[in-house]
Amino acid sequence: MKPAVVFILITMMIDAMGIGLIIPVMPDLFQEVGAGDLGTAALWGGILATAFAVMQFFFGPVIGGLSDRFGRRPVLLVSLVVMMLDYLVMALAGSIWLLLIGRMIGGVTAATQATANAYMADISAPEDRAANFGLIGAAFGVGFVLGPLIGGLLAEFGTRAPFYAAAACAGLNAIFGYFVLKETLPTSKRRPFEWRRANPFGSFRHLSKLHALGPFLIVFFLYQVAFAVYPAIWSFFGKERFGWEPATIGLSLALFGIMMAIVQGGLIRPVMRLLGARGTVVYGHIFDICAFLALAFVTSGTVALILTPLAALAAVITPALQGIMSKSVGPDAQGELQGALTSLSALAMILSPLVMTGTFAAFTGPDAPIYAPGAPFILSAGLIAIGLAIFVMRGRSASFS
Repeated sequence: MKPAVVFILITMMIDAMGIGLIIPVMPDLFQEVGAGDLGTAALWGGILATAFAVMQFFFGPVIGGLSDRFGRRPVLLVSLVVMMLDYLVMALAGSIWLLLIGRMIGGVTAATQATANAYMADISAPEDRAANFGLIGAAFGVGFVLGPLIGGLLAEFGTRAPFYAAAACAGLNAIFGYFVLKETLPTSKRRPFEWRRANPFGSFRHLSKLHALGPFLIVFFLYQVAFAVYPAIWSFFGKERFGWEPATIGLSLALFGIMMAIVQGGLIRPVMRLLGARGTVVYGHIFDICAFLALAFVTSGTVALILTPLAALAAVITPALQGIMSKSVGPDAQGELQGALTSLSALAMILSPLVMTGTFAAFTGPDAPIYAPGAPFILSAGLIAIGLAIFVMRGRSASFS
């Protein structure tokens, strides 16, 4: 594997680790800076998470557009340096407001996922893009598993230790990238930076007209909203339905993350060869519908633990969809496309927790019309079914490879 590709994968892993790394210390940290009792600290945790996602939503196209204008290399390296400085500020923060500002800046730097995907598109043949996007998804999955684990271990050294560790990872990776990362977007293929396209709404509008990408963007968004049911309600669902302790919940999430990494890093290639891009997306949607419905009605905790990693077998959807859309735009718009997809993912992470936790509360509370803790999974299955219908209808008038 080329050193530059290793750098891209490490960058994505650090992005995922940076989110999970600080989760174990957040309750104590918030109380340490004067957020109040545990309940108030939890509310601040929600505010910081939302602020992070909102900044990702608005800045995904901006970062992607900048990489289309100035190249991938400077955007990635500058973002990593800013990320390092941001974690150092959060490590030294003495107030909740400084932590909030830090998470907002973190949301901007995390939008570099768009540039990393654009870099991978630049160096990949069209037929290999979906599989290489899968490598990025695998790196993110590994980071998702390692982040909370390492954060919990580092918490033994104090609430600020995970922030210093995250800063060190970002800084060392920036140094590594400085030496191995070559520019992949020639000057001749760059396009001017335009604010009307460097915002999520302008970007969606432009891309939806380009090669009729609109339906694919809708399918991608519906999948992201449905998929976010896991981080949104899994811990509540596990405790309510099976009486799981935090350790069991953590184990189930780790199993899911590991399987996602295996699927997107390895299985995506043979599946793409066997089914093609269109068939892979269809298979993923059908499998996800079955997995969500199974989780909605399962009553055995052991069976749920078995189903959890199996549900990740549908994770081929994202890289396959990315591959289809990436082949539809030119080299000077790869950053814009990936920025729009980053914004859609962030928007899903803003909306989905509200919808999914609201649905869970409505069907588990004392006034629930029926007791159904799995109701959010039924909702997710419905969203996936709508996405599948849109994709199949779009496929009648489009060619796929």
